[in-house]
Amino acid sequence: MAESQQKRALFFHGEQMTWISPVNLDELLDLKAAYPKAPLVVGNTSVGPEMKFRGVVHPIVIAPARILDLNVVKFTDDGLTLGAVCSLSLVTDVLTNAISELPEEKTKVFCAVLKQLRTLGSEQIRNVASLGGNIISRKSTSDLNPILAASGCMLNLASRGKRYPIPLNGIFVDGVGNNAITPEEILVSVHIPHSRKGEYVSAFRQAPRRENALPITNAGMRVLFEEGTDIIKDLSIFYGGAVSTTVCAKQTCWTLIGRHWNEQMLDEACRLLLGEIALPGSDSGEKVDYKKTLMVSFFYRFFLEVLQSLKTTDPCCYHGIPMEYRSGLQDFKTKMPQKPSQSPQDPVGRPIMHQSGIKHATGEAVYIDDLPSVDGELSLAVVTSSRAHAKIVSIDTSEALNRPGVFDIITAHDVPATNEFYYSDDPEIIFVICVGQIVCAVVADSDVHAKQAAAKVKIEYEVLEPVILTIEEAIKHNSFFEPKRKLEQGNVDQAFETVDSIIEGELCIGGQEHFYMETQSVLAVPKGEDKEMDLYVSTQHPAIIQEMVAASLGVPANRIMCHVKRVGGAFGGKLLKAGLLASVAAVAANKTGRAVRLILSRGDDMLITGGRHPFIGKYKVGFMNDGRIRAVDAKYYINGGCTPDESVLVAEVSLLKMDNAYKIPNLRCCAYACKTNLPSNTAFRGFGFPQSALVTETWITGVADKTGLSPEKIREINMYKEIEQTHFKQKLDPQNLIRCWNECMEKSAYYSRKTTIEEFNKQNYWKKKGIAVVPMKYPFGLGTRYLTQAAALVHIYTDGSVLLTHGGIEMGQGIHTKMIQVASRELNIPMSYIHFCETSTTTIPNACASAGSAGTDVNGMAVKDACQTLLKRLQPIISKNPKGTWNDWIKEAFEQSVSLSATGYFRGYNEKMDWEKGEGQPFTYFLYGAACSEVEINCLTGDHKNLRTDIVMDIGCSINPAVDIGQIEGAFVQGIGLYTMEELKYSPEGVLYTKGPDQYKIPAVCDIPEQFNVSLLSSSPNPYAIYASKGLGEAGFFLGCSVFFALRDAVTSVRSERGLTKTFVLNSPLTAEQLRASCADAFTEMVIGRWGKGQSISG
Repeated sequence: MAESQQKRALFFHGEQMTWISPVNLDELLDLKAAYPKAPLVVGNTSVGPEMKFRGVVHPIVIAPARILDLNVVKFTDDGLTLGAVCSLSLVTDVLTNAISELPEEKTKVFCAVLKQLRTLGSEQIRNVASLGGNIISRKSTSDLNPILAASGCMLNLASRGKRYPIPLNGIFVDGVGNNAITPEEILVSVHIPHSRKGEYVSAFRQAPRRENALPITNAGMRVLFEEGTDIIKDLSIFYGGAVSTTVCAKQTCWTLIGRHWNEQMLDEACRLLLGEIALPGSDSGEKVDYKKTLMVSFFYRFFLEVLQSLKTTDPCCYHGIPMEYRSGLQDFKTKMPQKPSQSPQDPVGRPIMHQSGIKHATGEAVYIDDLPSVDGELSLAVVTSSRAHAKIVSIDTSEALNRPGVFDIITAHDVPATNEFYYSDDPEIIFVICVGQIVCAVVADSDVHAKQAAAKVKIEYEVLEPVILTIEEAIKHNSFFEPKRKLEQGNVDQAFETVDSIIEGELCIGGQEHFYMETQSVLAVPKGEDKEMDLYVSTQHPAIIQEMVAASLGVPANRIMCHVKRVGGAFGGKLLKAGLLASVAAVAANKTGRAVRLILSRGDDMLITGGRHPFIGKYKVGFMNDGRIRAVDAKYYINGGCTPDESVLVAEVSLLKMDNAYKIPNLRCCAYACKTNLPSNTAFRGFGFPQSALVTETWITGVADKTGLSPEKIREINMYKEIEQTHFKQKLDPQNLIRCWNECMEKSAYYSRKTTIEEFNKQNYWKKKGIAVVPMKYPFGLGTRYLTQAAALVHIYTDGSVLLTHGGIEMGQGIHTKMIQVASRELNIPMSYIHFCETSTTTIPNACASAGSAGTDVNGMAVKDACQTLLKRLQPIISKNPKGTWNDWIKEAFEQSVSLSATGYFRGYNEKMDWEKGEGQPFTYFLYGAACSEVEINCLTGDHKNLRTDIVMDIGCSINPAVDIGQIEGAFVQGIGLYTMEELKYSPEGVLYTKGPDQYKIPAVCDIPEQFNVSLLSSSPNPYAIYASKGLGEAGFFLGCSVFFALRDAVTSVRSERGLTKTFVLNSPLTAEQLRASCADAFTEMVIGRWGKGQSISG
């Protein structure tokens, strides 16, 4: 059977398309002649996203993977021929083997292509994506087309009755990259030539992230010299990412033929390139100046590479490259000590693996969308506003209702009771206040049908003014949420009159997407009687889900049961927004009487839910010449979006934690939550502290610049040093802060490495290193007692097994693992006896949100209380039979009618803050830490590498060092994302451009420091929390800014060397584009006219 299938074409007929798999080239050519518009699909990495995200429909799809002619791998005398359907991974293997076997002179093209392949997509993408697909798409983002075109590769084409080769470079040289190959023509294979004597080939790319990211700009370059000379005989330069397809700088190349390969040629080439390659302005926020700078920077790197090779070939004839310019050629313990008396069975303090770690790694962990379908289940797709501020004139659902599989349309009219999630007084909302606001929803028999129908809903708007998107616009229109907050100590105005110097500045910090692995997900299941409903929700706060859904449906909370097994990441993004979406699904389930599943796509999730608040900090700082800071006046503005959500709380926390690790005797700080027409921003790991503390560290470096002292010296001078009060009059003992700082300085060998870096920077003009060390004081607490109460329920079964439940949510942070450790210690039984089922409002009512790093602290106390209650009941039985086993005692307890179930409760921490007086005790305790990071930047591209990070953290007595260190590492890397790469971009109309991983880049493996050391401070018990531990989930995030300031240190070195001003502003995220612009040189001068002191390109 299998053999016969190999010999005949296969046809698969679907609802909207037919999938055809021909078996030979003639069949394929006949099919293309019959269906010229039908795409060829191999790995589905191009057609698939078009169909999913752009709604493109192809009635016929052809899969040519079985055709032998398209799978060829053949070496010839002049090169290598590869079939068009060869996977990129196969091409990588073939080229790697060829490079190892052939003379170096012949493999320069192979090496350049291989360099691009290594960063093209991910390994999974390369395993299925085809060589031909990457080429034939002719997209400007192709990393292969520029180098293949520059190298003179040939495309072997075929159509019915014809076979013929064409040069790839001919397609782009003529400027017809989208028209040179007709729909009937098939790319059969690609011929990659050997390189020749006197020929040099290179490829370049710069992307938002070094791996698995589409390029901002890329290039392929080749030069051939007259034999034995440096006279250019042939030159090819191709760029990608510039316009809609790959472009050739043909005029530049023709002009330079016959020139010597020297600095005069280099200068002329750069100016010719900038004149020839015209870059259109971009609506999506891309900076044209950065692309232009990259284009000439790439050519300069090519110039240096070739010059170095010429010098190696004939040292006597060619000048060598000065040592400092050669840098332009380069690419880039967990166990805590236990007491001797601790039982070997006691797991507390030991590095225990996350209980679901294996399931997470293998994909066996069950999330909402993995739950089996319920009989009659419907899928829901939301319809969102496309206007930022408008009145809805009409909603036409007629076409959507006629789509296949559609069951109903859900609107505001279908909400039985409360519909106030957008804080509108009118329950029937007729105004939209942001792009992405949910207007209505479609329920259908499948997710595909629901989304197709949702796209057919037509909404007519009357646009309203003003449309406020930015903080600056909110300030202009006086658009703020109340209340505004202020804290003050000392006499700020008087202090400014007595200081030696004053600096003023402003720092802008962009927003951040939560980008949890599991998008917002809900399954609502009506139970069929008494208006009961089961909700399976990906949320941090089941109780608020229960409350909001009950209010929407107009039923008591006891009819709504919310279940959470685990959440695939949350970071603060699954609190109130999860309640809104659960209510939408519940209303649909209530109306239809059927189960409804709502799983947001990544794009809809990013569009609807909001994230970390964009932030502007304005500051005025007064200080003495010896570095002592005497006065600070700061104002913070956060972009809250269209509803209050948590914005005022975030503003409050930004004030309370703004001092970071420093004693500021005279301080005035105010915070404003701006009301704008963006989706409402919400809680995010750190909750305002990562923004306000970054502003603080920025003016710390500003003081260092002004005084001539080092930033670490300014930090040491102003750090809390003895028991004293914070600016809100809470007592603080900074002993562990000082210990963390000193240990970090010692473990990182900061001063010796700083000296080494200074020497490196003197010897390298185009590569610079930077190092920075940053302290941290992180207050723990939620500011209100009732927000930290917790409960637990423990059952012991007659076989001795224990079922544990509590109000905390497992979001990947290991809370269930720690709770099992707590129960294991208290009951004195192995962890293997204990199982956690789920968090549910039926077992733990009124539970507070798992937020603010408090999950282990508060739920641990409740679990401990429940277990101690049970052990107290068992104690008489154990005393009578001390040599008995656990099972013996449980069996006896049951026979004596002893209750084997117990609840545990923790009332919460006594936290409070009086904003009228500006004082209080909003925090229970403080965590401390310090991080030292070293980076290396490429001054030509703005790219950087994170070389090393050393972290020392005070987390009390860790319950599970393996889990805790993982949390510190994960938070730190997420902090790197906020401070150096994650960038949200909006259109002038408020439409989010960065709606998915293609446009929005979070840190990848390549962004983790190459050497990453995390140490936990020893002998630092915390008397306020379970087993002397500390809640650390958020604290490590801020330490990611050590990378930000290490980058600033590297830029400072660049600017100092080039005679530029020492005072400069770097905003967050500190992207490659911003880094490149800060490293001003002759190339940036050509593009934007800055720097210019008549320096030559080579320095």
